[in-house]
Amino acid sequence: MTEIHVHAKPSRMGRKKEWTEQLRLPLAAGTTARIDSVLEEGEPRLDMIREAIEREIKRREKAKK
Repeated sequence: MTEIHVHAKPSRMGRKKEWTEQLRLPLAAGTTARIDSVLEEGEPRLDMIREAIEREIKRREKAKK
């Protein structure tokens, strides 16, 4: 006979979202090709874009002080 396990908490499917905000970003013609041309092997395009945005935010915050 199969044993049935009952849990107080329902199990979750998948993993917790790391990125909760989304942004639609229209780019000039050829920009994605330029981004792709400088990516490391296997590097996701979005990782590069996120890093660039974070770097620019920090630069501007530092300039304000």
